[in-house]
Amino acid sequence: MASELCHTISVARLEKHKNLFLNYRNLNHFPLELLKDEGLQYLERLYMKRNSLTTLPENLAQKLPNLVELYLHSNNIVFVPEAIGSLVKLQSLDLSNNALEILCPDIGRLKSLRHLRLTNNRLKFLPPEIGKLKELQTLDLSTNHLVSLPEKLYQCQSLQFLTVDRNLLCSVPRQLCQLASLNELSMAGNCLASLPLDLGRSRELQYVYVDNNVQLKGLPSYLYNKVIGCSGCGSPVPLTENRLLSFTSGQLSIHVPAEVKSIGSATDFVLPLQELVLRSLHAVFCSFLQGRFACIFILGILPANK
Repeated sequence: MASELCHTISVARLEKHKNLFLNYRNLNHFPLELLKDEGLQYLERLYMKRNSLTTLPENLAQKLPNLVELYLHSNNIVFVPEAIGSLVKLQSLDLSNNALEILCPDIGRLKSLRHLRLTNNRLKFLPPEIGKLKELQTLDLSTNHLVSLPEKLYQCQSLQFLTVDRNLLCSVPRQLCQLASLNELSMAGNCLASLPLDLGRSRELQYVYVDNNVQLKGLPSYLYNKVIGCSGCGSPVPLTENRLLSFTSGQLSIHVPAEVKSIGSATDFVLPLQELVLRSLHAVFCSFLQGRFACIFILGILPANK
């Protein structure tokens, strides 16, 4: 396996490859062959997914100065060295499915970074320096231990897709409303009890997902014309509970159908409340009008029979 790896890297060096695939190699350490001599000066994309790496070399940027994409998905990386900030051309960095507990502040030096994926790690906080990533378009922080998001995140004015599903967020900073380019925001599976009132005011924000935040019982009015995912929110109403709607024009009372539940049922299909009520009203008044027409018809024909 070692000789095969050395051969692969040697060929990439000699032929000045731009892409190098080292996935599924069972690597415990970063290959020294990658860092020998002048390194791989022409390499732009390095794929090292599904290995057993625990860290990255300090001289990574020195030996691989032209890296544009670095994929380290599914390793055992515990920390990222400060030297990663020297990868000035890096546009995509995938550190998903590792063991990161801290993200070094030098991540803010990656001025060209557009896509950062940190899914399924152990992060509790993000450094405020993340706000320096002016070109960042995609930020995926799903399945971590985040209890808050940095206020400086609003400075990422190119950010279009922000995903923080399955964390421990109780609130989000109001400054997120200033992300002028944000198109999709997903915060499902957190502990949110409220959202900033200005959220959704931007025309660019079209998709918001807050599913499975059981304490969230209301949404900002600016979100009502957006695509919203909110199943599993609020407190469910027991199935056996029926309520009455009364009308000031008379004594008529209508049972609200049992299918009506508060937002939060993830297992059953629930029609909108307005539609269900209108259906009930339609049925009741149709029955009422039919009765009146029947009475008029009978009263109208009785004299003729006499």
